[in-house]
Amino acid sequence: MGLQLHLVILILFAALAHASWNAIAKSSGDRFLTATVNLGTGTLFGIFLIPFAQFPDPDLWPYLIASVAIHALYHILLINAYRFGDLSQVYPLARGTAPLVVTVLAMVIEHEIPNLYGFIAIAMISLGIASMSIKRGIAGTDHWKSVVLALMTGLLIASYTLVDGLGARRSGAVFSYIIWLMVLEGIPLTIWALLRRSNSIMPFIRVEWKRAVIGGLLAKFAYGSVLYALSLGAMASVTAMRETSVLFATLIGVVFLGEKISKQRIVSAIVIVCGVVLLQLAG
Repeated sequence: MGLQLHLVILILFAALAHASWNAIAKSSGDRFLTATVNLGTGTLFGIFLIPFAQFPDPDLWPYLIASVAIHALYHILLINAYRFGDLSQVYPLARGTAPLVVTVLAMVIEHEIPNLYGFIAIAMISLGIASMSIKRGIAGTDHWKSVVLALMTGLLIASYTLVDGLGARRSGAVFSYIIWLMVLEGIPLTIWALLRRSNSIMPFIRVEWKRAVIGGLLAKFAYGSVLYALSLGAMASVTAMRETSVLFATLIGVVFLGEKISKQRIVSAIVIVCGVVLLQLAG
């Protein structure tokens, strides 16, 4: 279940980039348009790279279309989850759900079965991540809304991870798959924004374009790196390692967004780190 060192380093950089763009999305005054510009940035960047990419074979289009649809729904749910919960609550719960689901699905579809230590490591990482979202005291309506939306988001994360992992492997040209996904992924939200928020787009871009574009580039680097890793390593291992981004998200939430961190979250972070180490030793 262990990953090669260069993949570990790449995934950790991707985790930092992913946490950073989520912080941008959370702190934005208009999260929908921020997500739209993020994805639109990827589409424009991908268009410039098309001359270097192979045109997808017919059997790859179901993966690409499914991935684009799942990603669009994922962004909508994530945006709404951030309406009700903190970055350091929503992000860990959503990301912690994905590794366990991916592990089960990868076992069924790709016959990737972790050994005992791999199972324990993935469970430690997932539980450590999810426990970061727990709040003490009586939970209000907004808290439970954020929990439900975060869990649903986690299921979508697992879904697009599996779809894209399979698509990248079957493509025979992972970088071409990444480029075409970048091009297509921004289309649904862009169309929706043009139909429903056309009067708001240009004023938003004039004020927020730098942050939104930076967030888009970070997001594309993060996911492109993960897709490359998924084409070479076990899906469960890559997904579990990727979700260590919650450590970066929690740190960003505390330092830059003024969110509080408890002793419980510190313990959760230690559990995650121990799980990552065990995951590498389990190979």
